[in-house]
Amino acid sequence: MKAAVLKSLGTPLVIEDVPAPVLGTGEVIVDVVATRVLSYMNEVFSGERNYALDLPVVPGPGGIGRVRAIGPDATKLAIGDWVFCDPTVRSRDDAVAPDIALQGLTAAGPGGMKLQKHFRHGSFAEQMRVPTENVKRLGEITTVEAARWCALGTMLVPYGGFLAAGLKPGETVLVSGATGNFGSAAVAVALAMGAACVVAPGRNETILADLVRRFGPRVRPVKLSGNETDDREQMKRAAPGPIDCVFDIMPPSVSPTVVRAAIMTVRAYGRVVLMGGVGMAGGAGLELPYPWIMRNCVTIHGVWMYPPDAAVRLIALVRAELLRLDEYEVTAFDLDHANEAIDHAAANGGPFRMTVIRP
Repeated sequence: MKAAVLKSLGTPLVIEDVPAPVLGTGEVIVDVVATRVLSYMNEVFSGERNYALDLPVVPGPGGIGRVRAIGPDATKLAIGDWVFCDPTVRSRDDAVAPDIALQGLTAAGPGGMKLQKHFRHGSFAEQMRVPTENVKRLGEITTVEAARWCALGTMLVPYGGFLAAGLKPGETVLVSGATGNFGSAAVAVALAMGAACVVAPGRNETILADLVRRFGPRVRPVKLSGNETDDREQMKRAAPGPIDCVFDIMPPSVSPTVVRAAIMTVRAYGRVVLMGGVGMAGGAGLELPYPWIMRNCVTIHGVWMYPPDAAVRLIALVRAELLRLDEYEVTAFDLDHANEAIDHAAANGGPFRMTVIRP
């Protein structure tokens, strides 16, 4: 089969024929129809992000496709089913604290690297092998619609954060990083989950205005000045009442002071979700006042990805039309032009923009 292969960091993907995946027990083979390209894939492939990758590798985190072959433990899946391939692969021998690898992207710790050695190849290929539990049925869609369904992979990240925080209908949320690709998805997901209001801080007034245009007055934009104290007060004033939950998804390039200003808007007994990249590229880490956390009974959730059943729940939100995939503007490339797709994603990674590869 044809695949795009990363053979060494800092070199382009090589498009070549590789052996087709072989089905094992507890696995499913999927014909990949569409797969998203992360806006920072170029930084992963250059080595700038220091992601753990066992090279050579067929990259690509998850995708949309049709079931080609199933093992004996699959009782609901059928050949030809449209499915979402969840890239979050978990070890099966520790239900309390499983090791995790992101198939086709990275791994955490020695256990995650062990997982990656088996489930290392991702979706930049005509076929991929996926753990049975990571294959989520979509119902009937068309080949044209498959590209837009790739947005599940982006929306699942903030959805996992809000699930961890126990977001309830009627609450007020602040999304730190609302003008980015994952942050704008967080705005949409929070509203779909019933948030009464989403405070959306940022420096790009055009993007902030577009969020209000898309979602209406439940979005309260805040133009950041760069002054930590002033920005914190502006964000508080923008909310109709106390802020119940702060969600941070800022990239590694952002100063910790910007993140801290947002976090410290949360009310007493409120919750904070950290899913961003502060400190991942070196430099200062996030410093929060111990007395403020303790005396205000603030709960801080560090969240990497989402629980195993999150994709099924999110698909249900889309099917109920509470979450709209047609917000996304999609640009598609074929597999032969995977390197061009990587460049395009890096240059066009804004809110509700998505680059996909169609193997």
